[in-house]
Amino acid sequence: MAAAHMHAGVIAAPRQAALQSIAPPEPGPGQVLLRLQGSGVCASSLPLWEGREWFNYPQPPGAPGHEGWGRVAALGEGVTGLQPGDRVAALTYRAHAEYDVADAGSVLRLPDELAGAAVLGEPLGCAANIFQRSEIRAGQTVAIVGIGFLGALLTQLATHAGARVIALSRRPFSLDVAKAAGAGPTLLLDDHWQILEKVRKLTDGKWCERVIECTGLPWPLDLAGELTAERGRLIIAGYHQDGLRQVNLQLWNWRGIDVINAHERDPQAYVAGMKRAVDLMLEGVLDPAPLYTHKLPLDRLGEALELTRTRPDGFMKALVTT
Repeated sequence: MAAAHMHAGVIAAPRQAALQSIAPPEPGPGQVLLRLQGSGVCASSLPLWEGREWFNYPQPPGAPGHEGWGRVAALGEGVTGLQPGDRVAALTYRAHAEYDVADAGSVLRLPDELAGAAVLGEPLGCAANIFQRSEIRAGQTVAIVGIGFLGALLTQLATHAGARVIALSRRPFSLDVAKAAGAGPTLLLDDHWQILEKVRKLTDGKWCERVIECTGLPWPLDLAGELTAERGRLIIAGYHQDGLRQVNLQLWNWRGIDVINAHERDPQAYVAGMKRAVDLMLEGVLDPAPLYTHKLPLDRLGEALELTRTRPDGFMKALVTT
């Protein structure tokens, strides 16, 4: 059972995080109470951290954590298939805390082979879902624009599928990570026209059958469209939620590009991706552990978010642990 009080991280104001002691939540019918061991820090939380005008403060305790893993602490009425003590990953929304609740259908029991591993269900599931929607095949050339946590995972998956990966990032460190994940050519995201010329030569002017844009920024999205071959597929995996985008629809239309917005909103689609990701980890195809570069205690949530914002050399992914 849960303790009488728990600690939870709170974004009290833009760029200000605090630790609060509050009563833990209670699971309702069909819900599971989780004793969290930690949670990843997601770049999609940065608009909230930076203080965009449409957010309210303080945020609820534990929000916007959604990459938690831990153990089942208690079961709500009607929950079957799980037991207290089971080690799980889950789709929850206030996971920057010692406890959180999740719908039972959004909880994935982890196999014993992953005992001790940090299993961030939501982002690993995202990577598996994006890869599935990319329809990458052996022999294709795949450009991955932006090598952060997600881009590095997709490099692992595309390489295992037999594709040649061209990795692009603004950070030399990230390009080293991409090479370790199996990438072939690596290019700095610096000069637009030089990049086009280099990729044109690498592909004999045919461009890339698949391009995955992972940055969420306008210029890399423009570049990604230009790198995509005729009848190719442009997969938008970046988080473009900070305003309107203008794109070169004339080019996209002329080349007959399939444009995939590879985001899910159905929780069960996330859970299905989480299951695939766990299977891929068991097979040795997906290995996120080297990408967890910064591990901080819960009372340093603000520091973890700031690291995610500034992305210093050597940074890929921050975890906060309880």
